[in-house]
Amino acid sequence: MMNTIISEISEEIFWQACLNRDASFDGKFILAVRTTRIYCRPSCPARKPKRENVLFFKVPELAQQAGFRACKRCQPDAHIPYDPQLELVRAICRYIEQNAVEPLTLQTLSQCFNVSAWHLQRTFKEYVGISPLEYTEACRMDQLKQALRNGVPVTAAVYEAGFGSSSRVYEKAAPQLGMTPRRYQRNGDGTQIQFTVVPCALGQLLVATTERGVCAIKLGDDPVELERLLLSEFSAARIVRDDQAHKLWVRDIVNFIAGKEPHLDLPLDVRATAFQKQVWQALQRIPYGQTRTYADIAREIGQPKAVRAVANACGANPTALIVPCHRVVRSDGSMGGYHWGIERKRQLLLQEAIQLQPESEPQPEPML
Repeated sequence: MMNTIISEISEEIFWQACLNRDASFDGKFILAVRTTRIYCRPSCPARKPKRENVLFFKVPELAQQAGFRACKRCQPDAHIPYDPQLELVRAICRYIEQNAVEPLTLQTLSQCFNVSAWHLQRTFKEYVGISPLEYTEACRMDQLKQALRNGVPVTAAVYEAGFGSSSRVYEKAAPQLGMTPRRYQRNGDGTQIQFTVVPCALGQLLVATTERGVCAIKLGDDPVELERLLLSEFSAARIVRDDQAHKLWVRDIVNFIAGKEPHLDLPLDVRATAFQKQVWQALQRIPYGQTRTYADIAREIGQPKAVRAVANACGANPTALIVPCHRVVRSDGSMGGYHWGIERKRQLLLQEAIQLQPESEPQPEPML
């Protein structure tokens, strides 16, 4: 895990921030383009490169060391205003990452940084979107994963990562690891995912399932590319194509896209942090044909200042449509981002609006 709060944000979230030209991410990372050898801020107004040509770096110095030069248009080397609260949160993150194996408490952190426990908790959640305790748990889980990959025995890995008992880990293993720690150590041997790719009103639809539920939904134009994405995301699992598996689930999703199935109530089998679960559950409560803003969702889950973290959770949603992140828009009413493309988001919202329109009453027959 990197020693700043951006370690919790995936590359796909970085890329979504670049597509949205989200200035709130300036200073958190920079993107570098292989073809031009130039690096930029996320908010750079220049034409966006292809995703496969982009690298992400934590700071400009790392991009320079890799042979990239600064963009003259967005000037990524220029000074970004100092935010003392952000620096405090970064320092807390670094401290937690370096001491996650210790029994950290909110009181311990408040004494270490000479701020009240109330202020520390509120500020941390405002910037990161989760509590210091949840961040500590994430750090411990990350250390556990690393130890398991390095071949450390499961019991030893559990205690070395700072977990007080193995039972606590097994409670969290399914959502965090996607499997038990022992199976994770064996690279997911025995975990099977079935998938199919079918045409739909939005192009090509990939649906991947396990025995417990839907684990991935992907939209695109190229079925081969969709399959490649699935294989890269679940490299530890045994993945097989099975066009007959869970045919009714696939049919319901296709009908939903076509506007013939207003409600998708399908079981899910996804990995998620506690914060992501909160956000995704809030998304599932948005009525068909309606929208909410990222700020609305943040308020609904009781964290009104975690708007950016809500956007990140929406971008990390692996089961689009079932968890309808397309119903979340910006506060100004504009579309905002969508992992599978703004045009698909627009089509989904339009289709829902059309389905909610009352049917026109039949006109009476003219009298002769």
